[in-house]
Amino acid sequence: MVVLAVLAANTPFMNERCFAVIAVQRFSLRKPLWFRAFELLTLYFVVGGIGMLLERNAGNGFQQGWEFYAVTFCLFLVLAFPGFVFRYLRKRHD
Repeated sequence: MVVLAVLAANTPFMNERCFAVIAVQRFSLRKPLWFRAFELLTLYFVVGGIGMLLERNAGNGFQQGWEFYAVTFCLFLVLAFPGFVFRYLRKRHD
């Protein structure tokens, strides 16, 4: 599950396709940051849904409060940091 979360968190920053599948021709050559943030939020919910399905199939599904979702979203953002650094903070040698 952690490997899936790391891959999903870095996917928006590692390619120029929408969800790494659909080519987006609406934008020039690069996706804007707001679109990458939208992808990141969507992938957070996808990974969370997969986690909930796995938890329910393994046994009891536990109720979670807003604190759980706040912490897991912050963890998802931390997992996305390498992709963000690669895309926006890396020094380019052109």
